[in-house]
This record gives sequence, structure tokens and C-alpha cells, in this order.
Amino acid sequence: MEVSYKKLWKILIDKDMKKKDLQAAASISWASVTKLSKGEVVSMEVLMKVCKALNCNIGDVMDLVPISECSEN
Repeated sequence: MEVSYKKLWKILIDKDMKKKDLQAAASISWASVTKLSKGEVVSMEVLMKVCKALNCNIGDVMDLVPISECSEN
């Protein structure tokens, strides 16, 4: 399984936010934002901060998808 944060990026677009805005609002490091951008695993603490900043649930910002689906996109 791989992690997909496509939902997160859609939320940012809908809220007219940039990655730097998310970083500031969630009080997360730029390294965490970079990991999110690359579809890498981040800590539950980071995901909780993102959800709190965006007022949403974890399922609203990420999905677990089979590896074959990730490589097709």
C-alpha cells in the first residue's frame, strides 16, 4: 500500500491555500510538507496538525491505495 495525499491538495486548492500557508497554519516543518508533496509517510502527529488546521478528518486528506494505482497516476 502507498499513501496518497491528493485529497489534501484538493482541499488546499478549494481553500485557496498554498503549501506555505498549510505549513504556517498547521505549525509543521517544511520537511513534513516536502514529504507530503512526495507522497511519503509522515507521522500521525503531522497528520493531526494538518487536520486540525483544515478542520477536517484524516480520511479527508489521505488515502491508502495499492501500489499499482499509485504508479499509474
